[in-house]
Amino acid sequence: MKTSNTFTLTRIILAPVLFLIYFIPEWLQIPDGNLVAIISSCMFIPLLAFAEFTDFLDGFFARRHNEVSDFGKMFDPFADVFLHLSMFTCFVFAGYMPPILYILILYREFSQNFLRMVAAKKGTAIAARKGGKLKTVMYVAACFMSLIQESLLRTGLAALWKVNMNALYVFGVGIYVVCVILSYISFIDYLIHFGSILKEAANEKK
Repeated sequence: MKTSNTFTLTRIILAPVLFLIYFIPEWLQIPDGNLVAIISSCMFIPLLAFAEFTDFLDGFFARRHNEVSDFGKMFDPFADVFLHLSMFTCFVFAGYMPPILYILILYREFSQNFLRMVAAKKGTAIAARKGGKLKTVMYVAACFMSLIQESLLRTGLAALWKVNMNALYVFGVGIYVVCVILSYISFIDYLIHFGSILKEAANEKK
């Protein structure tokens, strides 16, 4: 496997790992402040940071080793969505992300995936555009914001430092709202540039 694609695959592998690390304390009914809860909080932020860093690495090595391909153009955004939707699922269950915002993002990502599949069938690989990349940056920010909130609770620092968790929650929801707005703006941009492919495919004779 190409080096760039290996880094992309890393994000897909880390997605379920992060999901398990996030929920194991809850499944075992381990209270906040317990050593296991603290260890979990010390693991998922660095792991997510590494997973996000692989997004830079796959692009870097793809260009450096001349490994840019149609497969990579589709595999990279798929890995991003796979990772971020896995994390968003954690945050919906934890109460940091309102379900309505999660559903809106889910609809957007499935619609985008459908567009990519239709375009691929027509021989066009849709790479991430600037709007899509900006959306991804906000997804990353939202993930870390929620992980910070959860870490403050699991480590007991929220009580020790008397952190205003309600203010952090509102701020976090605000980031998720921005994520939804940017996701749909970028999707409209994709439709403007590649909507003709959908129209052509829809009008094809069987």
